[in-house]
Amino acid sequence: MSGLVDRVAAAADAVRARIGASPSIGVVLGSGLGAFADRLADPVSVGYADIPHWPPSRVVGHDGRLVAGTVRGRRVVVLSGRVHVYEGHDLATVTLGVRVLGRLGVRTLVVTNAAGGINTRFTPGALMVIDDHLNLLGTNPLIGPHDERLGRRFPDMSEVYSRRLVRVADEAAAALGQPLEHGVYLAVTGPSYETPAEIRAFRTLGADAVGMSTVPEAIVARQIGMEVLGLSCISNMAAGILPQALTEEEVIETTGRASARFIALLEGIIGRL
Repeated sequence: MSGLVDRVAAAADAVRARIGASPSIGVVLGSGLGAFADRLADPVSVGYADIPHWPPSRVVGHDGRLVAGTVRGRRVVVLSGRVHVYEGHDLATVTLGVRVLGRLGVRTLVVTNAAGGINTRFTPGALMVIDDHLNLLGTNPLIGPHDERLGRRFPDMSEVYSRRLVRVADEAAAALGQPLEHGVYLAVTGPSYETPAEIRAFRTLGADAVGMSTVPEAIVARQIGMEVLGLSCISNMAAGILPQALTEEEVIETTGRASARFIALLEGIIGRL
């Protein structure tokens, strides 16, 4: 764990040297949602390849760059692209970016993703606030030797996703006249999509959406002491709900169509922070 502390410190120092003043708001962009990074005013962009120890993004729909700038007068740093467990990374690597944001001074984190809709009330392109999550990754990013510099050994998870920020998201959506769903996000490792039987089981467990990210980042953010908001773009209906196969092309196409609404909502939320 001391090695992880050193990697986080080196990456944060390199980023700070490029972006200058530390932001207090961080955003992690999910598959196909990278257009938000292009909306920042006075942007400074740093490719992940130029940051020590930072893993490269190799999945379609993930740009692989850190962008700092302003949104509605607030200093923001955006991770346009993430890495996943299914790429072969351990969870310390998957969550490195969040730890670096914490080292830079980020206290409010918005994590976003493209997710499959389990709740049959949802439709592709819907935006959902994450009220809570189910971790079915089979592991946890906090497993292993502990170093107090990384945060609490046993962080409380009673309110992973801030109720205050959820209210802010609802207010921003209402001001835009946008519908905004609420639900429980369930994380699996992937990369194969789920079976219809798994989706039926997940629905019984109380899940409204399923994806392959976000939960490790949210756990680490809470360990650090960040306030977290989660947003999902329902990019497709999960297996067995509609009579069609699931493809990554559908995910990117749907998030692209929802991009303008997603950007407007995110800007509205940041403007209220």
